Amino acid sequence: MMLRSCYRPLERCFGRWAGDGLLWHSDLKPHASGDYSIAVVQANSCLEDQSQVFTSPSATYVGVYDGHGGPEASRFVNKHLVPYMHKFALEQGGLSEDVIKKAFNATEEEFLRLVKMALPAKPRIASVGSCCLVGAISNKKLYIANLGDSRAVLGRRVSENQRTPVVAERLSTDHNVGVDEIREEVVALHPDDAHIVVYTRGVWRIKGIIQVSRSIGDVYLKKPEFNRDPIFQQFGNPVPLKRPVMTAEPSILTRELKPQDLFLIFASDGLWEQLTDEAAVEIVVKNPRAGIAKRLVNAALHEAARKREMRYAEIKKLEKGIRRHFHDDITVIVVYLDHNKGSRTSRAKNIVTGYTNAPVDVFSLNSNYEGEEKLNTML
Repeated sequence: MMLRSCYRPLERCFGRWAGDGLLWHSDLKPHASGDYSIAVVQANSCLEDQSQVFTSPSATYVGVYDGHGGPEASRFVNKHLVPYMHKFALEQGGLSEDVIKKAFNATEEEFLRLVKMALPAKPRIASVGSCCLVGAISNKKLYIANLGDSRAVLGRRVSENQRTPVVAERLSTDHNVGVDEIREEVVALHPDDAHIVVYTRGVWRIKGIIQVSRSIGDVYLKKPEFNRDPIFQQFGNPVPLKRPVMTAEPSILTRELKPQDLFLIFASDGLWEQLTDEAAVEIVVKNPRAGIAKRLVNAALHEAARKREMRYAEIKKLEKGIRRHFHDDITVIVVYLDHNKGSRTSRAKNIVTGYTNAPVDVFSLNSNYEGEEKLNTML
């Protein structure tokens, strides 16, 4: 068993030996505008978080996909959303909000086709979904698009005479009905449904079921015909719908990158349940680049342990699945933004077109380790 495991790349072996067998990380790799770091810790029996960084000389794409109900939707998005964005950007002469919306829509429609085909053999597939957070950097412009409650936070330098030299600026919208504005938005869209949002099991939920209002998948909450399907009715309690109660329309932010924009933190809500935006930014500011994503995950795990009056060393001993009672799957990607024009130009020339994927499942290490592949193998 030991020999077989060590056929894997050394960083993978060392990561397992580091003490937490459910934590994977990639310390530091280059992209066209700087460096990036990834870390993932698994809590569920099957890892429901998926993540990736796609690099090319002209663009960098970052994706964090937090699944719910199972891993199928997040794994699907991981294979399709960024390739669609890159494909449509090439076809339309560059990135734009229209390109991003088109890619999200194509991914949603493709997943819907998969659900229709798989339904007879796997009716549960109609209730699987994924939050989606994507960042794209191209031509000194940043795009942030999201569905659900994963979050992108910018570390931005302010004038030197202020007490806090780097501040946290949230760039994404949490589509979670626990947020007053989102709950009011959903209620306003369904004036004839007094029970569109229900407080149950300690939180607000759409139809008493789900907290997020936007996703890829969750087909049974978007397509009334699925709730009438006899196959799906055998699987679970159908939800009578007059119209969709969720959407796959992303919120999109576009901004020109500025010299004071230092780094970006992309993370699933597992991180933000434990750390504030400001705390996460402070950790990045005060620590070396190498391993910074793992450091953020560790900080979140220590906080999760503290809340339960435990130590992280005790949480490490818990099996996947059981561990979900103490914290969620957590994915963190930190992207540094270096603004020295000369170094950025020379760096970009050396960037290979390819991508880094976190493992599909950390416990089994079921993935092509940081699969560097040409773009045409992604499409």
